[in-house]
Formats: sequence, structure tokens, C-alpha cells
Amino acid sequence: MFQMLKKVSCVVMTLFITAFLLGVHQPVCAQEKKPIIQEPLPYSQNALEPFISSYTLGFHYGKHHAAYVDKANELLEKSPLAKQPVEEIIKATAGKADQTILFNNVAQAWNHSFFWKCLKAQGGGKPGEKLAKLIDENFGSFDKFKEEFINAGKAQFGSGWVWLVSDGGKLKIVKTPNADNPIVNNQKPLFVVDVWEHSYYLDYQNRRPDYIKAILEHLANWEFVTSNL
Repeated sequence: MFQMLKKVSCVVMTLFITAFLLGVHQPVCAQEKKPIIQEPLPYSQNALEPFISSYTLGFHYGKHHAAYVDKANELLEKSPLAKQPVEEIIKATAGKADQTILFNNVAQAWNHSFFWKCLKAQGGGKPGEKLAKLIDENFGSFDKFKEEFINAGKAQFGSGWVWLVSDGGKLKIVKTPNADNPIVNNQKPLFVVDVWEHSYYLDYQNRRPDYIKAILEHLANWEFVTSNL
């Protein structure tokens, strides 16, 4: 009887160890290997109110951004690009007709992740000395920069993004349609505002300039922008 119990115990222990190795570790490893990660928001869902509502942020982050991440990972499952850094995937697929869907979803996932970091509660207004000096040198003044940035966002036809970039050591404002990203043009993104309608329509309807102005005056995370210089 004792020998039988001993054998049963050994079998149970073997099964437990096997289940632990296969049932716990492998799924975790598989999850960690996903090439595109949707990081948690760097603030609570209602932190940007009243300028961006909790309702808008919930849909924007929880539905739109999440959908891009999920689709990008699905498309990358059998792609040789899956192990490349996200920025390299964007560069490798930009402008290629057979890679349009992959580019759109990977770039949109990156754009959104970057956008969330460009915002913070009780942000906006004039930036710190280092960034303020560069803005003055490149645009004349912060007020002129703000005017040009809002006008660029207003002028972007349809969906897209308006960026502050570093290009050859100079600061520039550029706008891109749909999922396009300045890194494909060897420009370094410093700051961005999403001007797709889903980013502002619930709060501002067709008043896109008011939405951009609210970000610049109340939500812009200039410390993050400065860290990108």
C-alpha cells in the first residue's frame, strides 16, 4: 500500500510540474513576444477633463487604439518583420502597396502611444526655457508657433495628425494624413495632436481648432516634448 501511494504521489507531482511548465510559462512567454504592446495610459481616464472627456478617452484608447494594436499583432504573426522594432516596421512598410494594411495598423498603434505621452493633466501653456528658446528661434514666438500649429491642424483635410518635429536640427510643424508618420521622412517626432474625428468629435463636434487650442493651452506635456529633443 505504501509503495502504491508513493507511485501515485510521483505521478501527481510529475503531472503538476508538466502542467505548470506548459500551462503557465508558455502562455506568458507567448504574450510577452507580441511585437506591438498597448501600454496603459499614463493617467486616469478622467484626468484630462474637461478638455478631453472620460467618454472620449475611453472610446479612443479602449476601442480605436486597441483595435490597431490587435490587428497589427494579428498581421505580424507570420511576418518576417515581427521581431523588428516598431519604428523599423513602419519604415520597412511605408509606401509599399502590398504592405498598406500592416503599415496603417502598426503606424497607428505607434502614433497613438506617442500621442498619449504628449498629454498630461494641468499641462499646456508656455514650455520650459530650453524648448521655449528653440520655439522662439524657429517660429518667432510661442504665440506664432501656436497659431501655425492650430492652422496646420485645421488645414489637414480629413483624418490625420499634426506634428512638431526636429528636421536637420530645426523645429518644423508638419501634418500627415491617415496613419503617416514623420519618421519615414527621417524627421524626429517631438509632439503630436491626433486630428482624426474620433479624437475630438464627441467633445468638440466640428470645432477642430478649439480642440487643438485646448491641448496647447491646457494639456500639452512640454516636459515629454523636451525629452525628445
